[in-house]
Amino acid sequence: MKVVVIGGTGLIGSKLVEKLTAQGHEAVPAAPATGVNTLTGEGLAEVLQGASVVVDVSNSPSFADDAVMEFFRTSTGNLLLEEAAAGVAHHVALSVVGTDRLLESGYFRAKQVQEDLIRESGIPYSIVHATQFFEFMNGIADLATEGDTVRLSSAGIQPMYSDDVAAAVARTAVGEPVNGVVEVAGPEAFRLDELIREVLSAGNDPREVVTDPRATYSGAPLEESTLLPGPGAQLAETRFADWFARQK
Repeated sequence: MKVVVIGGTGLIGSKLVEKLTAQGHEAVPAAPATGVNTLTGEGLAEVLQGASVVVDVSNSPSFADDAVMEFFRTSTGNLLLEEAAAGVAHHVALSVVGTDRLLESGYFRAKQVQEDLIRESGIPYSIVHATQFFEFMNGIADLATEGDTVRLSSAGIQPMYSDDVAAAVARTAVGEPVNGVVEVAGPEAFRLDELIREVLSAGNDPREVVTDPRATYSGAPLEESTLLPGPGAQLAETRFADWFARQK
């Protein structure tokens, strides 16, 4: 089966291409580096010829509100248009647990627009909602940093290993369209502030993590369960401590 992976040269995309290829599928990475640009439409028609499934794990190069909205609206629209012309049977997109609860953030408003376009396209689809990746914990700290202080909520977070994210997306891609959302998450929940404090301490990072219930996440306020998956989520096996120990 031919599976085109949009964003196939990135963190998740490259892992996904490797996993699908190992399963015997024709996994084709599609990104500007391979001559495919979803924003301009360059190379889309050609790469989608003969494709049964398209998996979109791409992300905006800029997280500024206007830029990220333009990216997801335009790239998703172009992609769905070309998929319909090519007769693609299954569109899979990677999104984020809690997207519809984070709409005060420009980034998550754009992700919601992406999801709405997919639902309205008429193409059979599956949307994978994943929790935040282990690899992005330092990035969360950076976004919340003011001087030498990291201000974070004590809301729950249930992050997961990027390799497990790719495995979940691969399973979804080769399965039947669910025409809905599949939630995936790590095996254990943490307090956001406590987890980042642990990560920074282990890395001898001098920044101080301050617990602030008013602190936002990508510009959106957090409730206790905003970032947590629902009871029906698929839980990955890799524990944070085991992954973290391998990074040292």
